[in-house]
Amino acid sequence: MRRFDWLLVFMVFTAPTATFAQSTVNIREWHVPWEESRPRDPYAESASSVWFVGQGDGYLAHFDVQTGEMTKITLEEGSGPHNLIVDEEGIVWYAGNRKGIIGRYDPQTGKLEKIPMPDPVAHDPHTLVFDGIGNVWFTVQGGNLVGRLNMKTRKVDLIAPKTERSRPYGIKIGPDGAVWTALFGTNKLAKIDPATLTLKEIMLPREEARPRRLEVTADGRVWYVDYVMGQLGVYDPHKNSIDEWGLPSGQNARPYGMASDSHGRIWVVATGPQPNLLVGFDPETQKFFSETPIPSGGGTVRHMHYHAPSDSVWFGTDANTIGQALLETEGDE
Repeated sequence: MRRFDWLLVFMVFTAPTATFAQSTVNIREWHVPWEESRPRDPYAESASSVWFVGQGDGYLAHFDVQTGEMTKITLEEGSGPHNLIVDEEGIVWYAGNRKGIIGRYDPQTGKLEKIPMPDPVAHDPHTLVFDGIGNVWFTVQGGNLVGRLNMKTRKVDLIAPKTERSRPYGIKIGPDGAVWTALFGTNKLAKIDPATLTLKEIMLPREEARPRRLEVTADGRVWYVDYVMGQLGVYDPHKNSIDEWGLPSGQNARPYGMASDSHGRIWVVATGPQPNLLVGFDPETQKFFSETPIPSGGGTVRHMHYHAPSDSVWFGTDANTIGQALLETEGDE
């Protein structure tokens, strides 16, 4: 253990190969009929109903898991949808990454509403998340902002990190309502107080670290992937400490999409290896316990969504597929 000048105490653990159990999960994939459209960021509103975006081809799409039918909703040319989420009423909210908007689509009426950003600096809304109290929070990577959209009034608040070109990327809400984001252009995480909209930056111990996605578990700990150095890390706000573990595939693992499940386990996709690898980590044992190749190869799995009722993780791939990982592990114990 070493104490840094900024009074952040951390310990680094690298998981040796001997502690890795060769178990796998069952992964299903479905080909998307619109070729080279970069289907991504699927969101399961139920076990049979999944929505996703086509970033390259500019669409929203609905997937009926039972019938295999995919329905395309074409958006404005050049919209570049990046991410979507679905609220309890079935309304689809999406990031219009190349148009500087948050979109709202009602599948029942077919009505599409485009909510512009109040400042042209916020030109590229990136990743969205609900806070459970009527707001959509989102990152603006190129604009170097984090935003809050009131779903009723459509009012948008924008918060700027202290660090220039910090590239806010992944975003999640903690159990206490705090908003967490990974500042991909730096070696920092950020925490936003939703009551005051004040932003605090938390520096990671290694200057070369680049956190890209994150998850917040029920105990309030913030898990992140270091895309550049192949690490899985966790920040404990209660102890002000950081622990890190090297992924089994090494420094070039390029961990990207991640999710946490209802058992508190962490799932990460290593996008450096081809095929990409879905890797499971158990915080209780502090061990990686599962590794499964993405059947299509994946190319790059950028984002994942955990659907608790089916205990599965959904993801999109550069191989033009939508995938579902059923998280019951099989293989060596």
